[in-house]
Amino acid sequence: MREVAASRFVRATPAAVGRALTPASLVEYEGSFTVYEVEDTDDGWLVIAGSRGVEFALAFENREDGLVYEQRGDGPLESLETTVTYRPENEGTRIRMTSGVSAGLPLPALTNRVAAWKRRGELRRALRQLANAVE
Repeated sequence: MREVAASRFVRATPAAVGRALTPASLVEYEGSFTVYEVEDTDDGWLVIAGSRGVEFALAFENREDGLVYEQRGDGPLESLETTVTYRPENEGTRIRMTSGVSAGLPLPALTNRVAAWKRRGELRRALRQLANAVE
């Protein structure tokens, strides 16, 4: 598994960031998949997402300062875990996204590196989209 991270400062309150940061919006902000369904469960939310013949589940858990989610069952990766946190900073908010990915393919040194590179792009895109939504 490889870990990647990205962060961004936004000129918005943590409360505004929290309102804009829902499981469905986060998947949409990342830009690779479309949200098909969101189910509210006892443990959090289950988001069914997909694209081009791929459909998978992401289990989300709400935290005081953000969200945590992981891929459940079969999906585009062998494993995907992401933590999103936001904290007040200089009359705004610092948002940080950290993600661990494993492609589960032969030559893991190479395939996990490629998966991490793609994932970093998704995290940066999500931060850009979230900033556009709250600023």
